[in-house]
Amino acid sequence: MEATYPWNIFAGQWNVTGTKSMSSSQTEKLFPEFDDLYSLILTEITGLSEINLDYKSNQWEWAEWSIRNQLSHMASLIPRWLIARWGHILFPNGDHGFINLEGITNSTSDRRLDDSIYWDTDLILPILCKSITLTQNILETTDLEFLQKHKIDRAPTPQWAMMSKAHPHGITVSGSPASGSMTLEATFRHIYFEEITHLYNIQRLRMAQGLGTNIIVPRVGYWVLP
Repeated sequence: MEATYPWNIFAGQWNVTGTKSMSSSQTEKLFPEFDDLYSLILTEITGLSEINLDYKSNQWEWAEWSIRNQLSHMASLIPRWLIARWGHILFPNGDHGFINLEGITNSTSDRRLDDSIYWDTDLILPILCKSITLTQNILETTDLEFLQKHKIDRAPTPQWAMMSKAHPHGITVSGSPASGSMTLEATFRHIYFEEITHLYNIQRLRMAQGLGTNIIVPRVGYWVLP
């Protein structure tokens, strides 16, 4: 199926129905998609057994992480971006509300919360919810001009040249492996695209176990790239 990217060029607001009917202005809410994100995730994982949560397979690359691993990554990636990378701009006084940042943003578990601390979903989900709430709080207290004015450098990664194609603006790409810069606006778009892509992976892990799915994942971002 051909991928479509019907986002608005101003506030990063895209219409997940696939039509380009959404309008926007400087005064509209920024990235309202985050308002439904946690409920989408929770609906898709509620009722899963420990066996379901820990299922992995070497048959597909996306199945190398279990559903538990996917959730842990989703919980960690938001503070890794907004606090570890953007904290000097967003929280110069350190008032982000998170404790144990080492176990959340810099653990020895690959791009996840510290597995030795945050293994049970009862511990992972509160961090995920708090991380999404942090995103919403920032967006409610800033404006588009601020988001577009600030940018940071992005370290080289093999995936960035491909992932950059999902962004209509706000990033630069150069070199191989690709590096570049990213505005704060593009960072919020990136965070949402990452969360949605890993939510799609959770659905694939469910289906690989013969389980149905509970939601329709928004067709935006990295998982719909050709």
